[in-house]
Amino acid sequence: MPDRCEYLDYAASAPLRPEALEAERAYDASPYVGANPNSLHTLGREAARALDGARRDVAHALGGGFRPADVTFTSGGTESNNLAVLGLAEGVRARSARRRRVLLSAIEHDSVLDLVGPLRSRGFEVELVGVGRDGAVDPAALEALLDDSCALVSVMAANNETGVIQPVAELARRSHAHGALFHTDAVQAFCHVPLELSEVDAASVAAHKIGGPVGVGALAVRGRAPLRPQVFGGGQELGRRAGTQDVRGALAFAAAARACEASLAETRALVARRANGLYQRLCAPGTGILPTTCARVDEGRLPGIVSVMVPAVDSETLILALDQAGFGVSAASACSSGSLDASHVLLAMGIPRDQALGSLRVSFDERVGEDVLNRFADTLLRIVAERSAARR
Repeated sequence: MPDRCEYLDYAASAPLRPEALEAERAYDASPYVGANPNSLHTLGREAARALDGARRDVAHALGGGFRPADVTFTSGGTESNNLAVLGLAEGVRARSARRRRVLLSAIEHDSVLDLVGPLRSRGFEVELVGVGRDGAVDPAALEALLDDSCALVSVMAANNETGVIQPVAELARRSHAHGALFHTDAVQAFCHVPLELSEVDAASVAAHKIGGPVGVGALAVRGRAPLRPQVFGGGQELGRRAGTQDVRGALAFAAAARACEASLAETRALVARRANGLYQRLCAPGTGILPTTCARVDEGRLPGIVSVMVPAVDSETLILALDQAGFGVSAASACSSGSLDASHVLLAMGIPRDQALGSLRVSFDERVGEDVLNRFADTLLRIVAERSAARR
């Protein structure tokens, strides 16, 4: 085994940023450390003020006209997505009984797609919106499924496997034209690209995707949206989500968001250049490696996700070989890494199963240098060449 493993799985969880770590340390040294922000005493009120400051920072980083009061802190992206999809669907139906349909894109994260069963058990009809070979939802395809029985549409801002950015503003406008609410899972896109959220009713985000701590997320919901809580017992977060808030985690989340937002344009351009350079090396003619989509990183995809396929070698073999060589990557979403089947995202794009079984996702931010990416490219190209030679 190599002395050091280079971590290239930032889309699963990014290393903690110094700003987030410093925010945690500052909280630990504060007079209100451990105080419940819902208590009326002095230290509780100080904790509440700190929490409100974090709420303002997250709302500002989201943009789209979201107010601090719209932001509900959660335990992460999965809870945010669950709360949004289940809570909004039930809230809309409570207002209008005929609205019993929920539309989800076929490329959503498991924290959304795994809600199909629970939604149906609660009396909703659920339909999946397909994508094209480019990995994007066509607004016309959504339009064909919309009618006045739709309660909610949920389409992610950018895919967590391919990095393809979705036209959420147009999708939201079309949903609203039929009276449906629109939610976007912005977990992977938040603070990596500018978000167009002015049209959406709710957006989910998570701290650990941007260098904040694991176990903290947020759901931003417009005040007019009828969100039904899914956790009960205390009335915190304006009644949207019961449970004592994690002030320490919220402050670290806010610090990471501020750091990313401050350098977003510069960082996006830098990471996109490195990603495009990695694509060019890996997918050059004769390497046996294919891109999952042809969109350029600096145009239609997130800057720090490189999504490729090696049709002749399965993902597990590649990941283990790369791990032995000192590089940590994944095949698809880390939440489904235990699955031996091909990625549902790539299959939904129409990619043949034998190609999709050899997918790799390499992800990073500005903290990963070109030297690491070049050594990774050398290693993967060597592994693929050796596997190809062994088959001949």
